[in-house]
Amino acid sequence: MRRLSTVELMLLTTIVLWALNLTVSRYILTHGFQPLAYSSARYGLAVLVFLALTIVLEGSLRLSRRDLAIAGAAACFVFVNQIAFVYALERTTASVLGLVLGATPIFAALFGLAARLETLSRRFWLGALLSFAGVALVALGSGGEVSGDLGGVLLGVLTAATWAVYSILVTPLMRRHSATKISAIVLGLAWIPIVLTGATQISRQDWSLGWEVWLLFVFATLGPLVVTNELWFRALDRIGPARATLAANLQPFVAAAFAVVLLSEKLSAVELAGGVLIAVGILAARRRRLPAPHAQ
Repeated sequence: MRRLSTVELMLLTTIVLWALNLTVSRYILTHGFQPLAYSSARYGLAVLVFLALTIVLEGSLRLSRRDLAIAGAAACFVFVNQIAFVYALERTTASVLGLVLGATPIFAALFGLAARLETLSRRFWLGALLSFAGVALVALGSGGEVSGDLGGVLLGVLTAATWAVYSILVTPLMRRHSATKISAIVLGLAWIPIVLTGATQISRQDWSLGWEVWLLFVFATLGPLVVTNELWFRALDRIGPARATLAANLQPFVAAAFAVVLLSEKLSAVELAGGVLIAVGILAARRRRLPAPHAQ
């Protein structure tokens, strides 16, 4: 058998860590962590790590005024994304959310069209219709007791849409600055409103959660937020966004599989059919895409 190349190993590691994040975060939120307290603590730790890495490796956090304005706009979408993400996980299962997040590339393409960054073919529109039909099926099947509720699915859609906009906003910054510096600044700016919004939950949070929860918390921060950020952009630099993003499209479906296996979640036939339609839609719409930063 052919050995995996270095870039393939980086992509595989990134996809697995992203996929595990949904299952790990779902477990954390169902074992004592309140949603906004979790997001505040997790992003706070990630910001400290990125700040330390940037100072040590680059010695400066300086950005031009124009780039700082773009970073501020991106941070607004990260803030909304995180609020939607944690409450989507609270209200529905990790497997269902994983399937819904499969539509993220379609949202990215639509926002790219709105921003006049690209033109879209008839093939893309067919793929978009199939993917959104898949999301509708997932939503239809989520009304049952097992999968959660429609509100959780809609929050998942908002999570996908805001991440797509963030991806488009931050892409030009990555041409001029390192991923580490941009992560330190954008996540740092986003962390401020996250903490302010979650102040009540933070004050009421019982921090005696047990070592298992805290161990998973550290993993969810250092793995899916920090390590994958570096691996993803190194992969982009070596093979380009088109090939890397195509591989990353597997992540939501791997996430759903992890949730089913590790959390004993169940997917109805309707939800599975929706996941298949989302995947088929992405393949049908396959085209050169803008690079997307690490997932939630």
